[in-house]
Amino acid sequence: MGDMTNSDFYSKNQRNEANHAGEFGCTLQELRSLMELRGTEAVVKIKETYGETEGLCRRLKTSPTEGLAGTAADLEKRKLIFGKNFIPPKKPKTFLQLVWEALQDVTLIILEIAAIISLGLSFYQPPGEGNEGCGTATGGAEDEGEAEAGWIEGAAILLSVICVVLVTAFNDWSKEKQFRGLQSRIEQEQKFTVVRGGQVIQIPVAEIVVGDIAQVKYGDLLPADGIFIQGNDLKIDESSLTGESDQVRKSVDKDPMLLSGTHVMEGSGRMLVTAVGVNSQTGIIFTLLGAGGEEEEKKDKKAKQQDGAAAMEMQPLKSAEGGEGDDKDKKKSNMHKKEKSVLQGKLTKLAVQIGKAGLVMSAITVIILVLYFAIDTFVVNKKQWLPECTPVYVQYFVKFFIIGVTVLVVAVPEGLPLAVTISLAYSVKKMMKDNNLVRHLDACETMGNATAICSDKTGTLTTNRMTVVQAYVGDVHYKEIPDPDSVPAKTLDLLVNAIAINSAYTTKILPPEKEGGLPRQVGNKTECGLLGFVLDLKQDYEPVRNLIPEEKLYKVYTFNSVRKSMSTVIKMPDGSFRMYSKGASEIVLKKCSRILNAAGEPRIFRPRDRDEMVKKVIEPMACDGLRTICVAFRDFSSSPEPDWDNENDILSDLTCICVVGIEDPVRPEVPEAIRKCQRAGITVRMVTGDNINTARAIAIKCGIIHPGEDFLCLEGKEFNRRIRNEKGEIEQERIDKIWPKLRVLARSSPTDKHTLVKGIIDSTQVEQRQVVAVTGDGTNDGPALKKADVGFAMGIAGTDVAKEASDIILTDDNFSSIVKAVMWGRNVYDSISKFLQFQLTVNIVAVIVAFTGACITQDSPLKAVQMLWVNLIMDTFASLALATEPPTEALLLRKPYGRNKPLISRTMMKNILGHAVYQLTLIFTLLFVGEKMFKIDSGRNAPLHSPPSEHYTIIFNTFVMMQLFNEINARKIHGERNVFDGIFRNPIFCTIVLGTFAIQIVIVQFGGKPFSCSPLQLDQWMWCVFIGLGELVWGQVIATIPTSRLKFLKEAGRLTEKEEVPEEELNEDVEEIDHAERELRRGQILWFRGLNRIQTQIEVVNTFKSGTSFQGALRRQSSVTSQTQDVTNISSPSHVSLSNALSSPTSTSAAAAGHPRREGIP
Repeated sequence: MGDMTNSDFYSKNQRNEANHAGEFGCTLQELRSLMELRGTEAVVKIKETYGETEGLCRRLKTSPTEGLAGTAADLEKRKLIFGKNFIPPKKPKTFLQLVWEALQDVTLIILEIAAIISLGLSFYQPPGEGNEGCGTATGGAEDEGEAEAGWIEGAAILLSVICVVLVTAFNDWSKEKQFRGLQSRIEQEQKFTVVRGGQVIQIPVAEIVVGDIAQVKYGDLLPADGIFIQGNDLKIDESSLTGESDQVRKSVDKDPMLLSGTHVMEGSGRMLVTAVGVNSQTGIIFTLLGAGGEEEEKKDKKAKQQDGAAAMEMQPLKSAEGGEGDDKDKKKSNMHKKEKSVLQGKLTKLAVQIGKAGLVMSAITVIILVLYFAIDTFVVNKKQWLPECTPVYVQYFVKFFIIGVTVLVVAVPEGLPLAVTISLAYSVKKMMKDNNLVRHLDACETMGNATAICSDKTGTLTTNRMTVVQAYVGDVHYKEIPDPDSVPAKTLDLLVNAIAINSAYTTKILPPEKEGGLPRQVGNKTECGLLGFVLDLKQDYEPVRNLIPEEKLYKVYTFNSVRKSMSTVIKMPDGSFRMYSKGASEIVLKKCSRILNAAGEPRIFRPRDRDEMVKKVIEPMACDGLRTICVAFRDFSSSPEPDWDNENDILSDLTCICVVGIEDPVRPEVPEAIRKCQRAGITVRMVTGDNINTARAIAIKCGIIHPGEDFLCLEGKEFNRRIRNEKGEIEQERIDKIWPKLRVLARSSPTDKHTLVKGIIDSTQVEQRQVVAVTGDGTNDGPALKKADVGFAMGIAGTDVAKEASDIILTDDNFSSIVKAVMWGRNVYDSISKFLQFQLTVNIVAVIVAFTGACITQDSPLKAVQMLWVNLIMDTFASLALATEPPTEALLLRKPYGRNKPLISRTMMKNILGHAVYQLTLIFTLLFVGEKMFKIDSGRNAPLHSPPSEHYTIIFNTFVMMQLFNEINARKIHGERNVFDGIFRNPIFCTIVLGTFAIQIVIVQFGGKPFSCSPLQLDQWMWCVFIGLGELVWGQVIATIPTSRLKFLKEAGRLTEKEEVPEEELNEDVEEIDHAERELRRGQILWFRGLNRIQTQIEVVNTFKSGTSFQGALRRQSSVTSQTQDVTNISSPSHVSLSNALSSPTSTSAAAAGHPRREGIP
């Protein structure tokens, strides 16, 4: 359906409607136009056309109370006529598109061109025999067979390019597939409550049909459009559709229109579903945005028509959805949400530094080769440039050019992004098993750097199974549930009514699923605890609810974070009103003026009685870690009817029935998890809406605070008083005084949570910027979840709004899963470091060998095709092998790395340089005296197209063997001795090492001309493997050298905090793409994207010389810039032009090794 344009879609449905017009009293078209009306217009229209909502229900053959019958045939028919509640996703990129994108790589393009030129020239035979005198080195080309084989090199390069492209495309493709799997899993898990056949059931959102009666409640994300038919106090946040942030109050007689994609912020009710899927308001917008893939392609073709113009205006939105790589575009649309993740920042920076060095090296290589050849041929040997010799010379130049490009290919670590992706994708897949559903890939890695976790109490640290364990009824404080006979009958009756009526009717206690299990609690857990109390008093709440069904409730004040209480008004048989109220005890007791005594009669309750009660009853309960809830009531006369909107008057003068203490036990695994966090250098803070004594008691049980330590536990009011100045504005300096010691924030509102998170993140108190993770489940936690570096939403108790705002969903709501996330995050970081350590060693060695070899012997000892093979091992295979190491508990024994710690530590630098020295020594030994050692012909200075020599084959083979064994060394980056530790826990690693070894044997023995290899004898093979094994021994030698002695080693890949980049600069690259996309069609866009990237990289390169300022490093401008004004001016010397980087060949190798900064920036 997605690929039809809107018009096709309608025409098809019109036909359907014509057939079925008789069956339902209204058509799809009518309902669609009805849903476009708002407010009173809609009410009038419904009255005129259908005669109230009941009339509409009759036409749609549904009952407002019973819902649909739910027979399969009826549901199918409704899906056929009104559509399914499903918006078809954008079509994924095909494999060919991904191949095409992989081909856009600049280095690959250069290689392809070089290979094609080389191919073309090898088929060109110059006329006449004039080319005898064309230079010295053509000596070998006389042999006919050799000249014929000239094309092989070009062909082999093309082939290996194809290999690299296919591997890259395949990786992208599998990544995209995984990502879609993840998305669909998130979507499938979303369920919604509807009434079918008089039963309230939960069904997957996709199953909802037009005519369903859905129950909406606080925290829901509406899955379809509908009309509000009954309910109370419903407030909706429609900002996702209208952009207006004010909450809209819905009522049956003023504004009954509920739209899909909007959030319920307060209240509850029922709605009649009138439009689903593509016909709902969200669906219409999605269709406009072209979620149905090909529409745009068609529209692009029809661009002359105005609908094409509209499509072109939509183009930037499209780029936000289908950019490069599916996870990146998810991030692009969430641009405001996160800055670039720490790791990506460091990597981008490093990759550019290395690429720059490689570019310089390759340019120098080509220049030296060309000059040497020209001087040797034309100056020393005094040859003339004869026209018939031109092809021969050009062939030489092409060969030099290919060598240069090869150096570049090896130098550029294009495996870095791949390694990150593989590592993240692998982790995300495995984290699913650990109950972490990751919504944004980079959150997983950010979690490894977390320094603070702000956790909710209820349901995260505790089991969220509420039970009443103490009660104060009729002037007696019962330490366990009282006997029903000891409670006055009047009080008992009031109590049962107050609890049964004044709680959501969706809250129930059901019989246990298994024999002997605990009863199941459905709905709000606190209310479940109270209903359980009613059952423990041998009473039943069902008859009360059947007597007064939800429709008969006169007025409901639903619970919200401001009221902290809930009240329900019912009309008594004599026409008077009674209101039942329940809520946080200290809040409700303040509004009580009477209390029921031992006889069940009200007596006066004065403020001093209240203070005594707080001391004698409430505080002792709270100190046992109980939540205290007060249940109260009030009677009103029927005339005059009270003004229900004046809440302050209504909610006063109450009569207290009882106060109960509800226990929510700490999850057994939480104290251990918190201990692990503290050992790993992560501070856990508890932010809760509960009373401070309860919060403190639970924090002690969890181990967040230990008795006798100097820590703060504050209430929300006190916290606000301390952080605001006289004008009531929040001051960062004041927050800085509090947060380092704050461990518990009680009675806090969602804004307090947001303030705290923002305060910690923006703080400049500590030298490392804090990385904060936050857990949340309520709708009102959205802002805090968005603000945090990583937001965890609860999978079970969490509302849809919270899940939308989060990065990771905890599918079991358990705090200990967060610790697993930390472990995986650190593991990602370490995997990347392992890969880097391996990759850079190979890079340095290969570049230096190719460079010096070319300068001294006119020919790189490692041929283009061999280099591409090495590149494949290094990049693709090694990234797979090293990026999939499973995490170990040991990762939790160290402090977080933080934002400013360089990616390549001193130890790693020591390993990289140490191994490079070993490899270079051996390779140069083999290059210059190898032929004597092995008693073979020298391969140096071979003429053009000469057959592959054993000499150079041995060098190539040794080189690959050393890389293979060094890959095992690279498994440890903190200087551990045992590199084989846990190697068999990672089957991928073992497979790849053995597989590479096998392919290498095949290449050497049977590769022949294309791989420039000649088969080796067994003893020569033994020597190659032996030299490779030396890597492991050498690794032990390096491990013995203490890093602390090597002060001269500089770290690389550091991200610094100090220099901030103004907002405009940050958004520059995003903007550029958007403008380009608006004017251009598909093919051109790709080309411009390429150019665009190069531009951005050049800008970045200019900025990078100092190793400090970094374009995308910090998104959180506004708050930090103001505080770091004094530091910002440092960044001016860092914009050193590219020229001085290119000026000296020596500086480049140093730059690759983390070049010491010259500008003298502190």
